[in-house]
Amino acid sequence: MEHVRDLTLLPKAHLHLHFTGSMRPSTLLELADKYGVRLPDALTAGEPPKLRATDERGWFRFQRLYDAARSCLREPEDIRRLVREAAEEDVRDGSGWLEIQVDPTSYAPLLGGMIPAVEIILDAVDAASRETGLGMRVLIAANRMKHPLDARTLARLAVRYADRGVVGFGLSNDERRGMARDFDRAFAIARDGGLLAAPHGGELTGPSSVRDCLDDLHAARIGHGVRAAEDPRLLKRLADRQITCEVCPASNVALGVYERHEDVPLRTLFEAGVPMALGADDPLLFGSRLAAQYEIARRHHGFTDAELAELARQSVRGSAAPDDVQAKLLAGIDHWLTG
Repeated sequence: MEHVRDLTLLPKAHLHLHFTGSMRPSTLLELADKYGVRLPDALTAGEPPKLRATDERGWFRFQRLYDAARSCLREPEDIRRLVREAAEEDVRDGSGWLEIQVDPTSYAPLLGGMIPAVEIILDAVDAASRETGLGMRVLIAANRMKHPLDARTLARLAVRYADRGVVGFGLSNDERRGMARDFDRAFAIARDGGLLAAPHGGELTGPSSVRDCLDDLHAARIGHGVRAAEDPRLLKRLADRQITCEVCPASNVALGVYERHEDVPLRTLFEAGVPMALGADDPLLFGSRLAAQYEIARRHHGFTDAELAELARQSVRGSAAPDDVQAKLLAGIDHWLTG
């Protein structure tokens, strides 16, 4: 029988973690009490809320819970605490590199405006990285529910801070709304500024949304991308171009994209040669962090330790981490497997 290694000791990169969704449940309760915010019962029950976002009503409920949690982040110290604790959780799970995703427009009204909000977040990331030893960078994401001009403003802002820790530009929220091509100019601005293009696609809608991300936004990485498994030609395209899909197994099941963990097509993607970076998405709402995603691959999909090590390598290679950081993490993965 194969020796089962501790997955929290497996070095890995975390490329799909949303800002508010990274919050500890205990921190949310403390901040809500601090500001007198009455949270929905689903956020105070002591267990992950029951969610299903495959219809409009379910997605609205998911967003309502997320917005309620975000309303508890009101001061720079709250931002610093969230980032520091997210880093601590990632280190505990074996992460050596984290790219945390944020739409600063959501926090700007309470933090003095867009530029102050971005600078507070980047300062918090820098401090947390120094305190925990975790490599951390930021991916600024536009909201596809808003006007494409807003996305262009965000893209210019992201480029402005490329030398302060912003490494990528994303597009999040309900992919059933807004066409990817409407945001092509924003992504061109980001790419021209040297940022990695990493829009969401292929979660709530099928393979066509992944193709749109590739064709219209020239994505270098895809947030989720699991529905590509339904199109063999698309799988081959992703594999040939080595486009990393940021796959979040726990959230796929929690949101009803798949009924069971066994239904998430990890094997299909892996065996097709599509690089994956397992991610926790929104631990606050889905109840599991990074190492748990690797445990899902092991327990429900039969991934061996050698295959789990390869998944970790793929997460590192798909990251924006500097070459020396990647080399250190890759050596650590080899040691985990052979040491």
